[in-house]
Amino acid sequence: MSKLGKPLGSAIRIRRQELGLSQETLSELSAVHWTYISQLENGHKSPSLRVMEDLAEALQIEVSTLSQMAEKLRT
Repeated sequence: MSKLGKPLGSAIRIRRQELGLSQETLSELSAVHWTYISQLENGHKSPSLRVMEDLAEALQIEVSTLSQMAEKLRT
């Protein structure tokens, strides 16, 4: 797994919670299964670019901003 895997999952969780979304609601908005979202948020999986795009759109954020959040969490 990349060095950004766990921080990226944390960034997804933070943004999801900022919007007041459950994993299930994010799943519905992004068409990404909620168990996969859980695995991402817990750092067990790394998303493909396509999944990142789908999640970012559902989270109302740019992929680049999500990556920057992850980078900040990594340090």
